[in-house]
Amino acid sequence: MPAPNVARRLREGQLKRSPIREIMKLADRRNIEAMGLDPDDVISFAGGWVNHEAPDALRREYAAIADDARLFHELGAYSPTRGLRRLRTALLAVDATLYRTPELADEHLLIGGSSTQLTHTLFTTLLDPGDRVVLFDPSYANYGPQLDLGPDGVQILWLPVFDGESWSFMPDRDAVVGAFERVIQEHAPRLLLLSSPDNPTSRLIRDDVFFDLLEIARRADCFVIVDFAYRAQCFVEPRPAHFSASPVDHPNLIRLHSNSKWCRGLGRRLGWVEAAPHVIEALEVVQQSTALCPDSVHQHALAAYLDEALPNGSLEAYMAATNALYATAARHTVDCVRRYLDMPCLEPEGGLYTVVDVGRDGDAFVREILPKTGVIFVPGSGFGPSLRDAVRISYGPLVHDLDRIEEGFRRVGAVL
Repeated sequence: MPAPNVARRLREGQLKRSPIREIMKLADRRNIEAMGLDPDDVISFAGGWVNHEAPDALRREYAAIADDARLFHELGAYSPTRGLRRLRTALLAVDATLYRTPELADEHLLIGGSSTQLTHTLFTTLLDPGDRVVLFDPSYANYGPQLDLGPDGVQILWLPVFDGESWSFMPDRDAVVGAFERVIQEHAPRLLLLSSPDNPTSRLIRDDVFFDLLEIARRADCFVIVDFAYRAQCFVEPRPAHFSASPVDHPNLIRLHSNSKWCRGLGRRLGWVEAAPHVIEALEVVQQSTALCPDSVHQHALAAYLDEALPNGSLEAYMAATNALYATAARHTVDCVRRYLDMPCLEPEGGLYTVVDVGRDGDAFVREILPKTGVIFVPGSGFGPSLRDAVRISYGPLVHDLDRIEEGFRRVGAVL
């Protein structure tokens, strides 16, 4: 229960709690021991993080900073609010080389403290009190709580993209596009926010749907924010065309990126946004009063690494090798779900997750299974109404331990 003298939205319970954080609290070591379980024997499919190694060349750049007293001193200074020009240039070069995004320039890019911070900064920059925001049903569980922290009275509108009966993501293009057109006409939303590959389903938005939604939104003066947190974890070849969609061609398009997944920089917080110049200018004004500027050490180390790794080909080799790890873990996870649980699940096209139909309330299922098996899942309800009878399964933290993945599903299957 929040203290009585904190903000009204907290006192009255208006700010949503993350279902992932709630389950992680349930899985606290003391709670696990109170259930009579060995915490070291618990298998968690709840964590949404990658577990591959960061590039060794990137680690060496941090070592070089620490070994150079003058450089270490210089990097203790503020960077520009938009980030170091060297890193902005390096990130544009990476995108041009790997994704062939047309004509992006420095004026289209701003670096922030993290994609989480930048999401909140985008909401502050783009939304007025009472505005409406469209989210896919299902969507990343943290979007709702972040919107609650934005301007007062922002309303979430759910756009159904998942069929619970056939257990399929976006099976009907016309249904999704038609539903979005109706939302635009009836509610005039200010922005549409989505991720691709998606969290929690690890599915990609179809290219034809993406560009239709983008054009419909443009005609209605509605922004489209694409969260590309998992763009480096894509198992589909060739890469989708929407990975290269440019704010130059689509001024209402905003692309949000994170350093958390591709270089395993989860705790080395860094993110960036690509958007039309007038949006970047507005973001800079807001960021001056929020993050002030991104971390100088992380920026310098990443820029120095990219300046070498992109031209010599080691960046692409690293990304291909790590991507293969997650593709293998994804296939193994789906195979185990089918063998041990015999429940409907989605085949990931990227990312770190799949969603499984457990046939009843997902929250109750998670709380029942944990003490009986020592296996932790995340309930699907926090991701949208369509997944109330589902759980999200993450194979990301166990990418190097496929036997542990199988053991988890064997335990649950034995109880079921």
